[in-house]
Amino acid sequence: MIRNLALLSTLALLLKHEVHHANAFSHTIASTSLKAHTKSTASKTTLFAIPTELPDSLDDAAVLAAQACSQFATDVGPMSRCRVDFDTSIGDETYTTLKSSTEFMQKFVTAICYEMIPGVKEIREKEIMALVSAKAELMQLGGSDEEEEEGNDQEDSDSIDIDAQRKKELIQIIKCGGRTPNLDEKGNLKPYEYNGPKVRIYFPDEGSAALARRDWKPTSPNADEALVPPCVEFSSCGGVQYQDKSQDQLVFFFCPKASEAEFVEEALLSSEEKLADQLKLTVFVNPLLVDMGVTGFGLAGRMLRERLIDNLMPTYYLRTLAWGALTRIYPNQFTVWQEDSDSDDGYRMIKSMDRLPSNPEVEDIYDIENGMANDPEKQRGFGLLDGIADFVNGMTRL
Repeated sequence: MIRNLALLSTLALLLKHEVHHANAFSHTIASTSLKAHTKSTASKTTLFAIPTELPDSLDDAAVLAAQACSQFATDVGPMSRCRVDFDTSIGDETYTTLKSSTEFMQKFVTAICYEMIPGVKEIREKEIMALVSAKAELMQLGGSDEEEEEGNDQEDSDSIDIDAQRKKELIQIIKCGGRTPNLDEKGNLKPYEYNGPKVRIYFPDEGSAALARRDWKPTSPNADEALVPPCVEFSSCGGVQYQDKSQDQLVFFFCPKASEAEFVEEALLSSEEKLADQLKLTVFVNPLLVDMGVTGFGLAGRMLRERLIDNLMPTYYLRTLAWGALTRIYPNQFTVWQEDSDSDDGYRMIKSMDRLPSNPEVEDIYDIENGMANDPEKQRGFGLLDGIADFVNGMTRL
């Protein structure tokens, strides 16, 4: 009896430790979900007028982006299309867009799998519980027996054999991060086998897809080594398409370039035609599909924009600036923030609007806020003088 109580006590302590450390990402999801639930009580009309707050961290940004995409898919229905733009480079071209946004992509995909793919979050929760239970039981089996009665000092050989076998099983579970060990005939661990809805990520080329497959390890025997859930599969834009895509429910195009525009369009239309309502959402992450050197800004570029890009809902947008940031979470407004040491969060909002402002507009917003330019809305002239002023301002900017 005393030993069972000690086991329960150990289990509780390990559970607290494991949830705090191994499941920190799920805690971020839960805390951010509270914000989303609070906002969901407002009407849709009111939500579109709400400014967007800045994320607290990279993890927070990934979860917010996932929740925004999930909300959009719920509002629009199957086969919806959206885009996510994440740029914290502040103009630094040391790394490519693909390289600089890879960590965000990994966290974003994980968060949206937990949000939208049935059973994936529950699988991870069971793995964590199994890991905690295995550690607690192993500690009890390997601990001292001082709490037992003196007459139980000797254990028979059968009991010893059972304990040894159980220790071996528990060690294997711990090595697998809570996943049920999948062994081959020689006793070696095999990749984790997942059967269920899939999430597909199209990378610009096979090299970047293979690198993500190696580093993100979705089917690793050890759950702690897997950076994304086991439902995630990797493909490339172009090349031989050999994977079974019949179970895809979410499709991502990660940093697709103008040179892959034709493949992207064909893959998108093919997925929607074959999967129909099974396809919940297609997300373009940092798309670079219009380039003057490839598509040009003429008829070809304009047609591509009209067919593919203009119809994408910007569900999440975050771009850092030298003096602040521009952000948006669907269905809230695009909001411009300026660094401010006197503010509690280090930033203050200077403008909120219902559309994405252009780069010159963003700089004008900053200049007006800081007294370096006049606000045209407050400096309107009259009749002919107003027209002349607009003409002169336009000419000086050429």
